[in-house]
Amino acid sequence: METRELRYFVAVAEELHFGRAAERLGIAQPPLSRAISRLERRLGTPLLLRTSRSVTLTEAGGVLLHEGRAALDAVETAEVRTRRAATAEPSVVLATKAAASSELLAKLLHAYAAEPGAAHVEVLLCGPAEQERLLRTGRADVAILHRPFDDTRGFDTEELLTEGQVAILPAGHPLTTRRTVRLAELDGQAGLPMPRWPRPDGSYPDGPGPEVRDHAQLLQLVALGRTLTVAPESARSQLRDDVVAVPVLDAPEVTTVIAWPPSSRSRAVADLVRTATRL
Repeated sequence: METRELRYFVAVAEELHFGRAAERLGIAQPPLSRAISRLERRLGTPLLLRTSRSVTLTEAGGVLLHEGRAALDAVETAEVRTRRAATAEPSVVLATKAAASSELLAKLLHAYAAEPGAAHVEVLLCGPAEQERLLRTGRADVAILHRPFDDTRGFDTEELLTEGQVAILPAGHPLTTRRTVRLAELDGQAGLPMPRWPRPDGSYPDGPGPEVRDHAQLLQLVALGRTLTVAPESARSQLRDDVVAVPVLDAPEVTTVIAWPPSSRSRAVADLVRTATRL
């Protein structure tokens, strides 16, 4: 099976539309359809069910989508890490969600820089859930992830911090007079919709809440009374005077971890992780 064929199939399987997949790949639709048909004949099983109105995955197609994504990520990882290994200057690329764990990150970078022989650390600030993909594809060597929101399967991890969550509400909202709230109250009594974050493909889920792209935009929308959000307790340190944080009793705890690929042989990554666990 060729990498090109896998890339074609994954595009169709994700879009569930040959026209959109062809546009995404930058090719015409007929050769894309022929390539998928050849792949199905070679594998001896249909991967897609096609009608005049829809395209759906078969059970075999679902398996190939999962395995194909992993295979394409592995190919990209091999290329990226090989290119980076050829550079003379040792460095570590750390991916973290923008505005998350800022205080912890600052302490980590300061402590690591004081270590003898510390490598240069490049920090990639990401949108929600992006740091996991950067780590899987080799564009980052290590990442700060947050359970239960980020998927840490397949990584080695060390837990750094576990904390509760708070509701961030506009100043003057009736719930800001409460010492604590519950999730059901945020849904039923707050009168504000939750924000909508972009999916990995850049599209937004349906819903009444505003579309948001970053933390600064989110806080401004909260202050304007257009939305509310739930965030880890440590977010309090970054809040403005026009928003208020109230602890959420039944929100799941958030565990911040430092994660790296188990195949890593980088001494710089090992030293950075060791520094993080000492903080």
